[in-house]
Amino acid sequence: MDSDSVGGIDRRRLLGWGGLTAAGMAAAGASPAGAQPARAGAAPAGSGIPPDTRPGGAYDRYVAKLAAQGRFSGVVLLSHRGRTVLSRSYGMADKENGIPNGEHTAFSLSSAGKPFHAVAILQLAQRGRLRLSDTVGTHLTGYAEEIAEQVTIHHLLTGTSGMRTPDEDVQRVFQSRDEVHEFYERWARQATSETPPGTPSGHSGAEVAIPAQIIEAVTGQTYWDYVQENIFDLCGMTGSGFYTRPQWLTDQHIAHPYMALADGSHVDAVRHLDVGSPDPYVRGKNPGRAYIDAPGDGGFVTAPDLVRFARALGDGTVLDRHYAELFTGPKIPLVPEGGGLTRRAVPADASFGAYQMPVSLVSGQWVWSRAGANPGVGASWTVYPDTGWAGVILTNRDGAPLWEIIEQETRAVTGSG
Repeated sequence: MDSDSVGGIDRRRLLGWGGLTAAGMAAAGASPAGAQPARAGAAPAGSGIPPDTRPGGAYDRYVAKLAAQGRFSGVVLLSHRGRTVLSRSYGMADKENGIPNGEHTAFSLSSAGKPFHAVAILQLAQRGRLRLSDTVGTHLTGYAEEIAEQVTIHHLLTGTSGMRTPDEDVQRVFQSRDEVHEFYERWARQATSETPPGTPSGHSGAEVAIPAQIIEAVTGQTYWDYVQENIFDLCGMTGSGFYTRPQWLTDQHIAHPYMALADGSHVDAVRHLDVGSPDPYVRGKNPGRAYIDAPGDGGFVTAPDLVRFARALGDGTVLDRHYAELFTGPKIPLVPEGGGLTRRAVPADASFGAYQMPVSLVSGQWVWSRAGANPGVGASWTVYPDTGWAGVILTNRDGAPLWEIIEQETRAVTGSG
């Protein structure tokens, strides 16, 4: 399964809910050196856009400075009510072939893709194909009795199954979709029950793998194909997909992951499968070794596609209104780091776990967000449903201060101190 953090990002803050529990949407300004200009049709001055989110505003200047220092490679996109306020691209998608990052470059999502499986489950629930109260054993076989009979889909989606999953073999180099599928199906069935269902599970990998297996059992499709058809295609996310390692190597619109080594240099992870990250949190891991992302996790997306997904959550495209409300509705209180979950970049009025994502009240408005990272990979997307903002950060190089970038977004959009 993909990690929630790595490489220059505060790992503990990203653990659990992926949880950059608040991120804001900001707009940036006059094209700084090295950045691609904002798209035509950007929101004009005087349109109610907060000053710090405007082109040339505080957020734009902050990201431009990071890029000039070599600390950010990737894309930031800020959208207000469907109109692009800022689109900036820095660095290279593929240094070897001289391909720069751009607005339509697809980046690995890592754990920021986990909410897709929650949306898929809710689609099946609204069609009457399953119930959130169904236990694991309702749809699957081969699990320990206490898991099969007591752990529900709701527990899985809220991270409260009480399960523990064995560590993964991060050295394994997968060679096919079938091999990946078989491995994670077998791995999830090794989960054990550690605490009663309803208690936090410490980011158990089986909580991601099992919902994907349920989706497959109910639909007869692979998880990858179901999400492609019922989320990506439905939302018009034409640049997104569950790409394989051969595609990662050859498709010029996919950003390569530049992983930091112990000497401070960076290497293209997908071209150097023999090298693993020295980061103590994910020691030895290399995202290129996965032939395709594990079912229930990851995926590759472009920044505009994530904005399309954000808008689709609110207009009935992917979920009926009541199920969309259920997706983002507060489920369990989140507590500061001492409680094993995450603290916020900007203080929140309240923070909760929803379905595979955290939601928060910041300066009196709701913020829905999800983030994640792997070696050479960082991603965050945030929706501000009360004000119509959506924002994306995608990076393909270790060392980006993702937590700080999200903090700058939050302050710019919400005006929070």
